[in-house]
Amino acid sequence: MEFLLTGLAQLADPTVFFVMVFGAILGVVVGAIPGAGAAVTISILLPTTFSMDPLTGMTLLLGVYCGAAYGSAIPAVLINTPGSPVAVLTAMEAKPFADRGEARRAMSLAYSSSFVGGICAVLALMLLTRPLAQVARHFGSAEFAMLALAALVLVIIGHGGRRIEALAALCFGLFLATVGVETAYATQRFSFGFQPLMSGIPLVPLVIGLFAMSEALVQLTARSHSKPPVQLSGRFFSGFTEVFRYPRTLFGSSLVGILIGIMPGVGEFLAQQVNYVWARKLSPEGHLFGKGAPEGIIVSEATNNAVPPAALIPMLALGIPGEELTAMMLAVFLVHNVVPGPQLFIERPEFVAGLYWTLLVMNFVIIGFLMLATKWIAKAALVDKRFLGVVILTLSLIGTYASNYSLSDCGIAMVFGLLGYILRSHRWPLTPILLGLVMGPILEGRMRQALGGSNGDPSIFVTRPISAAMVAALALLIIFTIRGARKARRRPRKDWQINDS
Repeated sequence: MEFLLTGLAQLADPTVFFVMVFGAILGVVVGAIPGAGAAVTISILLPTTFSMDPLTGMTLLLGVYCGAAYGSAIPAVLINTPGSPVAVLTAMEAKPFADRGEARRAMSLAYSSSFVGGICAVLALMLLTRPLAQVARHFGSAEFAMLALAALVLVIIGHGGRRIEALAALCFGLFLATVGVETAYATQRFSFGFQPLMSGIPLVPLVIGLFAMSEALVQLTARSHSKPPVQLSGRFFSGFTEVFRYPRTLFGSSLVGILIGIMPGVGEFLAQQVNYVWARKLSPEGHLFGKGAPEGIIVSEATNNAVPPAALIPMLALGIPGEELTAMMLAVFLVHNVVPGPQLFIERPEFVAGLYWTLLVMNFVIIGFLMLATKWIAKAALVDKRFLGVVILTLSLIGTYASNYSLSDCGIAMVFGLLGYILRSHRWPLTPILLGLVMGPILEGRMRQALGGSNGDPSIFVTRPISAAMVAALALLIIFTIRGARKARRRPRKDWQINDS
């Protein structure tokens, strides 16, 4: 209890509270603009957080992260265009509601499901993170190396039908992690004498280029939509109580979203796929899924909002980022010399408790703002795509230069922006590249330490009980995944599947 009370003092700081509200509102607005989204906005804001203290910087980014998860439902309902790729299920289920003149009901279903999923995930974050960190204190280099390896394997498995592309992108990210002067023997690797690459591929230019600039190019080459939004009619608050008519779907989706969100490298896509398929099979109204079922919206939105707080659990407790956005946030820790992992709860307990409370209060701020301002936020969904592309590209260049005042960083960002655009055009996932770059040094460093401590004997990974259990679990996971993929190729696929593009 004393641990949590220290966080309330952090929340009482006017700067932290203001940044929380600002980030939450900004997240809702960018989530309502198709093509903007949390990844683009966080990548642009990332350099500005380096001048803030760690809690304030993380609060700003988390506000955008959580707010965008709520806001992406607005264009999904009103113009049948997901505000982010993970809102595609919401758009599919909300269209029949809009056709029946029940857009407001669909919106309130989405909001209330998001709120319940978010609150459940924050409570899970509060309850699970510290015990997991206490367990992780008994881990050695071998165990952390296996955790990092498991995270990379899960990145591939979580991309469903695009596992080959995900594997290639991950390998490219791991290769990028080797660029620069390696720490063990101070030898140069793949830098070719180019000074800006001596310290490795800089994270901020890569993030901005890969996610923000590439999205700007997509928007600049896309056709602007002129579809008028659906008018909001009906009782706005009806869906806030309606979700509790489906407690198994509501809380079950939140629980699965939390469990899968904890798994490093997986994220919302697999959680949505698992939840949607099982909810449709277990529901007595399963035949209505895809035709405007309230449970379909509940599954999508509860899952989307349960994953973000849950993804913080492995990052705070183990130092392993859960998905692309927490990998971006890891840069805030590194800039301020705050090392996520078991020691964080000993060295900076007030910081962790402050994050808990800001995430909890943030959900109330977001839902209150949405109830008051949905009609005005909805207009953001009609922003011209080319105008949006110009704005994103301009802010990306400014943010890249401001991060290090280096023109070479701008050049690196533009290279990765073009690469990201090409990969998006061919529907290749971008997340594995970022996670490969972030996880590569962790995996390499822990492997070196483990093998150094065993005089180069690789059996250390199977002779230590915890590490051996991880190796066995990882082997079983790979075997079952391969078997499942073979069975799927032998029969037609009936379940609706989401792929990260």
